[in-house]
Amino acid sequence: MRAALLQITSSDDPSENLAMVREALRGAVAEGAGFVLTPEVTNCVSSSRRHQAEVLRPEAEDVVLAGLRDEAAKAGIWVLLGSIALKSEPPETRFANRSIMIGPDGGIVARYDKLHMFDVQVTETETYRESEGFAPGDRAVIADCEFAKVGMTVCYDVRFPELHRSLAKAGAQILTVPAAFSPATGPGHWEPLLRARAIETGAYVLAPAQCGQHSVREGRPRATHGHSLAVDPWGKVLADAGERPGMLLVDLDLARVQKARSQIPALQHDRPFAPPT
Repeated sequence: MRAALLQITSSDDPSENLAMVREALRGAVAEGAGFVLTPEVTNCVSSSRRHQAEVLRPEAEDVVLAGLRDEAAKAGIWVLLGSIALKSEPPETRFANRSIMIGPDGGIVARYDKLHMFDVQVTETETYRESEGFAPGDRAVIADCEFAKVGMTVCYDVRFPELHRSLAKAGAQILTVPAAFSPATGPGHWEPLLRARAIETGAYVLAPAQCGQHSVREGRPRATHGHSLAVDPWGKVLADAGERPGMLLVDLDLARVQKARSQIPALQHDRPFAPPT
């Protein structure tokens, strides 16, 4: 299976973002990709809750999801819509940050709502309170695709190894980590975290990312780290997209998952232990 990781710079306009991603996806298909992955919040990057309330829609009405389902069906490919920001079902008033696996018939194969909320102060001037606007998910998800079992995570989830280990132990051969990673933490943390998750689980880690300065009509300006990465099951970085919009192509060989796990069968070596006192 050839996978294509799209690195993009989404604005806060979903229709504008759909046009951009359609073009990039078609380019990936032309390069032979059968599995295309987009970053976190592909449909809308915004820090303005008022603007989000105005432009975001429930899942059934999201234009980016509808457009990529159509593209997947036309091309007969798998698409991981890394995540989209959506209005939740009442009574929940906060938004959902949802990753969606789309099958080659355009159908939705799996949905995963981001578990861990990015509530941090990374610098004196850069603070995030994701849980104020977004409701966290409550379950881990594996997409059972024809070519592999894919464990779905989103961005800040990468800091929680127990989630990725549970996905691998449940059969995931590929872990997806779509992101809009902070440029304050990205240089020191992004690659080491992704490589660690691959090494710990013996799985491919595919991490398509937002990059650059994002065009927003209101609210705080936003920049993201970029450097979409594909990491093999031994922890080797196969490709790095750098800091500009573009695409990574990587050929996945699941025999490498089996080999890594047979060499280091750590997933079978758990032992119960008493917590420290």
